[in-house]
Amino acid sequence: MFGCQCTHHTGTMKMIRLRTPSMRSLNLEMRCTVRLLDDAEISCNIQKETKGQFLIDHICNHYSLMEKDYFGIRFVDPEKQRHWLDPNKPISKQMKSHPPYTMCFRVKFYPHEPLKIKEELTRYLLYLQIKRDIFHGRLLCSFADAAFLGACIVQAEIGDYDPDEHPDNYICDFKIFPKQSQKLERKIVEVHKSELRGQSPAVAEFNLLLKAHSLETYGVDPHPCKDSTGTTTFLGYTAAGFVVFQGNKRIHLIRWPDICKMKFDGKTFYVVILQKEKKTVLTYHTSTPAACKHLWKCGVENQAFYKYAKSSQVKTVTSSNIFFKGSRYRYCGKVAKEVVEASSKIQRDPPEVHRSLIPHSRSSYSLNKQLIINMEPLQPLIPSPSEEEEEEEEEVEAPQEEKEEELKEARKALNVSYNFLMGNMQLNAFLKSFSRLVLVALGLLLVLLPLLLVLLESDIDISFLHDIRQTPEFEQFHNEYYCPLRKWLACKISSALNVANRS
Repeated sequence: MFGCQCTHHTGTMKMIRLRTPSMRSLNLEMRCTVRLLDDAEISCNIQKETKGQFLIDHICNHYSLMEKDYFGIRFVDPEKQRHWLDPNKPISKQMKSHPPYTMCFRVKFYPHEPLKIKEELTRYLLYLQIKRDIFHGRLLCSFADAAFLGACIVQAEIGDYDPDEHPDNYICDFKIFPKQSQKLERKIVEVHKSELRGQSPAVAEFNLLLKAHSLETYGVDPHPCKDSTGTTTFLGYTAAGFVVFQGNKRIHLIRWPDICKMKFDGKTFYVVILQKEKKTVLTYHTSTPAACKHLWKCGVENQAFYKYAKSSQVKTVTSSNIFFKGSRYRYCGKVAKEVVEASSKIQRDPPEVHRSLIPHSRSSYSLNKQLIINMEPLQPLIPSPSEEEEEEEEEVEAPQEEKEEELKEARKALNVSYNFLMGNMQLNAFLKSFSRLVLVALGLLLVLLPLLLVLLESDIDISFLHDIRQTPEFEQFHNEYYCPLRKWLACKISSALNVANRS
C-alpha cells in the first residue's frame, strides 16, 4: 500500500498514491515531494483529506524506521516562514501554497541520550542530520572538536586512509564546514590517519553523535529575533531547556522545570520563568507574527517532549492570558522517556542500512551570509542556505564588515526612539488588557443582574430560587440593604416626578 521507489538526484521518481478513507476523485489528488536527509526524494499523490501522519508514516515505512518519534516533516510557506507538518491535520489545509508541494524529512527532536538509540538505522539518520547542521553552521565547537567531527565524516564515507588512493589534498574534496581553513583540513587529515583507523562507518557515525551530543548547540534550531534592547539574538530549544545566543556566545540556558509559561502577542514572544520563588519575564521581538507563533509552537512541543514523563501529563496550552483570545495547542505525540522505553522493547532483526554517497562539493556552496554558529578559529560567518536547504532555512543577513561602525552609530541614535516606542507598546498593551477586563466585567454584570432581580422581585417558585431565598445571608441582604435602597430610589423618583408635574 505504501510501496514506492526512492531515487537520488539523477534518477527518475516513481509516482505512488496514499489512499485515505476519503472517497475523492482522482482529479483532486495533489502531488507531494519529500526531500530526505540524504537528498534523495520521494514523490507521491495525496488526497485533499490526507493527514500529515499518513505522510510521516509513509516515509518511515520507506526506511523501515521504528524509532520514528524523533523525526518530522517540515515545509516553508510563500512568505518564507517555516512550519512543522501537523500529523493530526489534513496536509492541504496546512499548506498555504498551491500543489505540487515540497517538504523535507528532518530530525525534529534530537535524542537526549544517543547511547539509548536502539537501531543503527536511527543513528545513521541522526548522523545525516548532524552532518547537515555542521555544513550549515548550526553546530558551535572548538577547533579540536571541529577536526574530530570532520575526521569522523571522512572515515564514515571513505574508510581508512590509504596513501595509494588519497593524495595530500584529499580533504579538499569534502565540504564539511561552512568555511574550512587549510589549518583545519590538515588537522582533519591528522585525526583521520591516526585516531580513527579501523572504524566501520557505523562506529565512525556513532562517535560523531557522541561528540556532537556534548556540544552546547546540539539540536538547536536558531530562531532570529531582537531582545528588549534591540540586540540581534538567536533563540532555540534543547533537551535541557530554552537557550539564548548572541553571536557565538550562549547567554541564557533556562531549564524546562523553571519555565512557567511561554506566550506571544503579535510579534512579541514572552518566556515566564520562576526560580527560587522569583518570577522573571524575558521578552523578544520577531520579524513577523507568523515567526513568533512558530517560535511559540516549537517551544510548546519541545517542553512537552523533554519535560514530561508521560504523554498523558501534557496539557493544552494557550498563547495568552485567561481573558484574552489566543492560540491553543496541545502536543499529541510520545514524550522522550516513552520513546526510549519503546526503543528498548524492539526485538526485530535490524534492517539493512543503505548508506548514500553524497557528493562532497555542492554547486550552491556560499560563504557571504550568516546563521549563527561556527567553529573557532574560523571567522564567525554564517552561510546562506544551499538550494537543497531553501525549504527549511530562514536567511539572516549579516552586515558587511565595512558598515559595522556605521551601524553601531545608527544603533546608538535609535536607542532613544526605540525606548520611546517600547514605552508606548507597553502602555498600549496595558490599555488593551484593561479594556478587555472592563468588557468581561460588564458581560458578567449583564448576566448576573437579571438573575438577582428575579430573586429579589419575583414570586417565581422554582426550587433552587426558593432555596436561595431561605438562606440567612439572602434574607439579611434583602432586609438590610436591598429594601432600604429600593425605598430610597422610590422616594427620589417620586420627588422628581412631583417637581416635573408642578413645572
